[in-house]
Amino acid sequence: MNTYEKARRFIYRNARPLDLAVYKYHFENGSSEDVFAALSAYQNPDGGFGWGLEADNFNPLSTPMGVWKATEYIREAGGIEPSNPIIQGILRYLESGDGFDEAHNQWMNTVPSNNDCPCAIWWKYTENGSLFEYNPTAALAGFIVRYAEKGSALYEKGLKIVKEAADWFINDAPVERHIARCFITMYDDCKDAGVMTFDGKAMLSKLDEIADKSICRDTSRWWEYIPRPSAFIKSRESRFYNADSEAICRAECEYIKSTQLPDGSFYVPWTWGNDHKEWYVAENWCKSSITIENMLFLREFDT
Repeated sequence: MNTYEKARRFIYRNARPLDLAVYKYHFENGSSEDVFAALSAYQNPDGGFGWGLEADNFNPLSTPMGVWKATEYIREAGGIEPSNPIIQGILRYLESGDGFDEAHNQWMNTVPSNNDCPCAIWWKYTENGSLFEYNPTAALAGFIVRYAEKGSALYEKGLKIVKEAADWFINDAPVERHIARCFITMYDDCKDAGVMTFDGKAMLSKLDEIADKSICRDTSRWWEYIPRPSAFIKSRESRFYNADSEAICRAECEYIKSTQLPDGSFYVPWTWGNDHKEWYVAENWCKSSITIENMLFLREFDT
């Protein structure tokens, strides 16, 4: 049985309906509508998302990070019309001010209600945590610029945050892949919307710098929770792909094939750091996501 078939069987046996729909969308001509239908099950009446959509946080209440995760699924399935109820709900949530800190003009990446629920230690709320490094604020602001009604108060708020976020990123951002990921999506959303209120060349230069410094080229360390090439390079059309990328991408393909577990899944290189038994459920969900990502990377580069 080959790598793809083993992965397919794991997904069908273990994935949440949402991730199964994502798998079918990418590999079996599944519809984006099925992805969005499954995604809608995680949406709360306030328009936000919870209920473990972010697999490492079982908080049922809406959180900014839960909403960010929903926007990632939307992007992965090719986008959606602004009039869709899912989009309108997200915009309503972002307009509500829930989880938003006015003093920093950012959404918090952890919220107090996380502490009442099983979750990884990095989702526990502490006032001394890294709440304000534009993760997920940059991505949410880009989403607003792309989907909110032009001229609305929310749209204008999104534009202001995008400008502030871009200035911070270009001048002060650390080399950190999760932050960079938010700015990649912010850049793409603003570009697609035709609204660039910042120095696009400077941002792309910073993203190139962070990607180059972040990608671990020591293959003996790839079992750790560190960025492999696939963290930034999704295809040969990626802006982070160059003539020197082919060899390391092919090396990652060999790594993926050699580390597939007998059940078709892949090792999760993190744990929650506590004794919540819900981790063992989340781990299986994370394996599904990792398996899909690995198969997509193999499809692009193992040729």
